[in-house]
This record gives sequence, structure tokens and C-alpha cells, in this order.
Amino acid sequence: MSRYEDKEAAVRRLLDTPHPPVPGDLAGEAAERGSRLLRRNRALRRVAWTLFALAVLAFVLWASAAQPWEVPAAETTPPFDGV
Repeated sequence: MSRYEDKEAAVRRLLDTPHPPVPGDLAGEAAERGSRLLRRNRALRRVAWTLFALAVLAFVLWASAAQPWEVPAAETTPPFDGV
């Protein structure tokens, strides 16, 4: 028997056995869990966007106060030639 035939035989044996009983409230529990996961993911997404917006705001405020695009003033004066 090839490896594929062995797998196929194992699957056929599994399908020929009686199926285990499924709890009656399985669908309700799955729907409740799914809605809980959706709420959690939505809350995490909102928190992430809020933190991103706050980081952008903090950067804009820092940039407007520090003005890093301007050349800093010289700390010493050039020598005076005495004209």
C-alpha cells in the first residue's frame, strides 16, 4: 500500500465509525464566543488608533515647538576685525 492509500483507508475507517454526540448548545456558545472576540478586537483596534493619533499629535506639537528644520544659531560669535 502506498502512503496515500494508507491515509485514505484511515479516513474511511474514521468515517465508518459512529459519530460522537454534539452538545445541543454548541451553536449558541460558538456565536457568543464569536461576538465576544469581535468586541475585543474592535476595542483593541480603537485603542491602537487612539494611541496612534496621540503619537501623531505629540510629534506635531514637539515639531512646532522645537522647529528641528531650522539651522541652530551659532553658539559663539565670529571674530571681530575691528573696522
